[in-house]
Amino acid sequence: MKPHTWLLATALLTASTLDAAELQNVTCEGTYSHHLQGICADREAIYWCFTTTLVKTNLQGKLLKNVPVANHHGDLCFHDDKLYIAVNLGKFNDPQGHADSWVYVYNTSDLSFVSKHETQEVLHGAGGIGARDGHFFVIGGLPEDIEENYVYEYDAQFQFLKKHIIRSGHTHLGIQTATFVNDRWWFGCYGTPKILLVTDARFKMAGRYDYDCSLGIAGLPDGRLLSASGRCEQGHCTGTARLVEPDEKAGLRIIEKTPVEK
Repeated sequence: MKPHTWLLATALLTASTLDAAELQNVTCEGTYSHHLQGICADREAIYWCFTTTLVKTNLQGKLLKNVPVANHHGDLCFHDDKLYIAVNLGKFNDPQGHADSWVYVYNTSDLSFVSKHETQEVLHGAGGIGARDGHFFVIGGLPEDIEENYVYEYDAQFQFLKKHIIRSGHTHLGIQTATFVNDRWWFGCYGTPKILLVTDARFKMAGRYDYDCSLGIAGLPDGRLLSASGRCEQGHCTGTARLVEPDEKAGLRIIEKTPVEK
């Protein structure tokens, strides 16, 4: 197989309530006090985390529910009808490790709080989370002088299992967003330019790209991905999600809307 040809392969799409036209450009209804941290989706809704507000919309972006949450709620993932959100109540990116890292759990139905779990092994601040095979993988902050990133693996009961190393080189403030889809991990990072890291299932680097999914990257039930963006103006923050697909040169690219035949 030629290098990176895996990027050109996409999963076989299955029938579901997720229609491509609905997801190609979805704007979350409303404005929020803090910027978007991450997104995830199931077959009926999209979930958005705006740092201090958790939001549920339908697949067209219409607001269904929002609830206030503690500062700083970060990236989130969907698993077994629940939302799992990386939360840091301490300092981010502190070389001395003065973070206070947790994962908070919410019901998808009404965004009600379920439980919280300590993840203090995430030394520089829990900022994002992904799920794979019943385990959870937490990512987060990074001091300026470290040239690799870390992923912290937990079992279904949030017992710590292992610290994984990504030989990625430095990324500004670590990794912000994460999802596992099509047998690859996709990680969104800040920076100038903003960076997308792609690894295999064991966190071996498969690509580093100038692509911005630092505000959200989510795998869909049928194998596609959603990439989020957002803006803040005078304390009013918004979020948008677009359907994307793997791309050999860019890492990800927006799927252009298919014209409707007359």
